[in-house]
Amino acid sequence: MLNQHRMSDSKEESLMILENMKKKKRHCDHQNEDRLTDLPDSVLLHILSFLKTKHVVQTCVLSKRWKNLWKRISTLMLHSTNFSTVKRFATFVSKVLNFRDTSTALNALDLYRHGDIEPHLLKKILNYVCSHNTHIQKLGISVNGDSGIIMSCVSSCHALTSLKLSLYPRGSNGSHTPILFPKSLNLPSLTSLNLTNFAFCGAESDCVEPFFAFTKLNSLGIRSCKVKDAQILSISSETLVNLAIEYPLEKMNLAIQTDYSSNFAEIKLSTPNLYTFSFTGDLIQKICRSGLSSVKQVNIDDSRQDDASVEHGLIIFNWLLDFANVESLTVTSTTLQILSLVPDLLDVKLPSLCNLKSLEVELTPLDEGYLSQTIKDAMLKKAAAKSDEEFFKLIKAFNARIELPPIPDGIVDFLRQNSPSAQVTYTTEFPHRFHLMEVEESDSAASPNLYG
Repeated sequence: MLNQHRMSDSKEESLMILENMKKKKRHCDHQNEDRLTDLPDSVLLHILSFLKTKHVVQTCVLSKRWKNLWKRISTLMLHSTNFSTVKRFATFVSKVLNFRDTSTALNALDLYRHGDIEPHLLKKILNYVCSHNTHIQKLGISVNGDSGIIMSCVSSCHALTSLKLSLYPRGSNGSHTPILFPKSLNLPSLTSLNLTNFAFCGAESDCVEPFFAFTKLNSLGIRSCKVKDAQILSISSETLVNLAIEYPLEKMNLAIQTDYSSNFAEIKLSTPNLYTFSFTGDLIQKICRSGLSSVKQVNIDDSRQDDASVEHGLIIFNWLLDFANVESLTVTSTTLQILSLVPDLLDVKLPSLCNLKSLEVELTPLDEGYLSQTIKDAMLKKAAAKSDEEFFKLIKAFNARIELPPIPDGIVDFLRQNSPSAQVTYTTEFPHRFHLMEVEESDSAASPNLYG
């Protein structure tokens, strides 16, 4: 039996859940009946399917009823973070695959190994997946390993509805050498796809469309992916509802480019049913107009601070023009700072955001650096245009190292100029840097600040 006599600390999530349920039962039931154990196997297995496999296996010590139950689990969550050494993780995985009931269909497998995975262990796991390829519906693999055998295994799993891949070459030590995404991948039932560190290769045309074969795709996530030998990444889908993009989709041959604006791929969307759109990273992509017209929920987190410019602010502004039907908008304060670089922005009449119902601003720290200096330069230019007095007043404030306002003055009202009743909320993961109540009060009041 697999680690029957080895228990982890009582704080382990799975045992905490199970033991708490049993304690509550003993407290409430005078007949001392084990109501949890009396549940049908199907119910218990369903509960266990939400736990990591290490925790599932640990239930075998609870009683005779639980001794072999784990062997019939249909979901395997194999995460190396739950083990103190790589060797213990490898031993555990091997034993799970050896002792698991082979007559039980494997419906889902999630493999996570931060860093390199031993080739023999990876091959063993993939062979196991392939032996259940007619049943497995959900597959997640996040490793540094041989992408060739991984993609070969994936291509054999035609019943997949959900696929999540985060792949790096073995020995890459965190480098971002991209994995080539296959031009043809026959997964007719796929509804959810998440990719990290892939390169989408173009052909004869200047446009690459890597997802056209997934005719049932509902959710798509792209993280740290690149476009090679093409200018345009095309995402065309009648069924796509949720789209999330993280980090730039850069061209691979940046060194030979001379025009800065052509260094990055354009995103062409043909997604008439897209509902949720999220972008996180350095917002440098241009999106084909009308590509976001159906979207109702938007999340934009432009985290660039090193080289933000008016051009990047204009890209954000152009995105806003496409949000004709957006009802919920979430942006970071850094995104708003970059947007504020657009000259005379507050004088512009927006034709969009007419249906906005909620606006959430996530406050993020603005570090001393390129972006903060660019903002200061823009403020000084604006102050100088008003009067010398305003200019020198601002110089004095900067010399006193007064912090810039976390949100540019007037920009929240600018976003909701066509929906003045939209509810505004402020959140932050940095409570030591921001006082939300003060931000709300300063934003709602017409009090003077550094922006004049």
